[in-house]
Amino acid sequence: MTSPDKPPIVVIACQVFQSLLEALIPDGVAEHFTFLDYGLHRVPKKLTWSLQDTIDEVEEPSLIILGYGLCGNGLKGVKANQHTLLIPRTDDCIAILLGSYKKYIQEFESSPGTYYLTKGWLESGSNPYQEYMEYKEKYGEEDATWIMDQQYQHYERLVFVAHSVEDLEEYRPQAQEVAEYCKRWDMRYEEILGSDIYVRRLIEIATALDKADDEFLVIPPGGEIKQEMFLR
Repeated sequence: MTSPDKPPIVVIACQVFQSLLEALIPDGVAEHFTFLDYGLHRVPKKLTWSLQDTIDEVEEPSLIILGYGLCGNGLKGVKANQHTLLIPRTDDCIAILLGSYKKYIQEFESSPGTYYLTKGWLESGSNPYQEYMEYKEKYGEEDATWIMDQQYQHYERLVFVAHSVEDLEEYRPQAQEVAEYCKRWDMRYEEILGSDIYVRRLIEIATALDKADDEFLVIPPGGEIKQEMFLR
């Protein structure tokens, strides 16, 4: 239960983190969970509006855990209003799934031309193969191929990141279907089993904000999320 001198904890997060957060947050710590659709990240402005609406629906001043990275500026402009917001300081969900921003940078430095797949992005149809199919239906095969080549010809690696062995096995067929399509650009396919360390730290800090470090952002009441807060 929340102590009288601390605000209640509310979780608003992307569905990609639902099983992790529900498993790792002890009973009674969070008063309410809301998990928003994977597909919102495809239209960042839509993500901004949806997050703001969901935050504004929380009536009591609360500490709100936002289970998102900056997500294509989808968090830019979101206002805390009467609440305090706690956010992982990452560009997107990849660093969170890998376990740290440091691990994300290590992967970037070893292979900068990497396109990442996640369970959420596969389920929402946000991947090169699905994009090609959508473009093909809309513009025809020749134009669709040209558009895709412009977007993806410089990538060298396709990586499926999952936070459990079960997810790796369940979503591997979909990931490999995307990988087969991406062979047109000679992308090699790899899999990474992620870590829950970042999510565990997020939960720990939510119960003790004084432990927050530069891996997290704490937006006070009246504050607003700005893009430069995520720059390192």
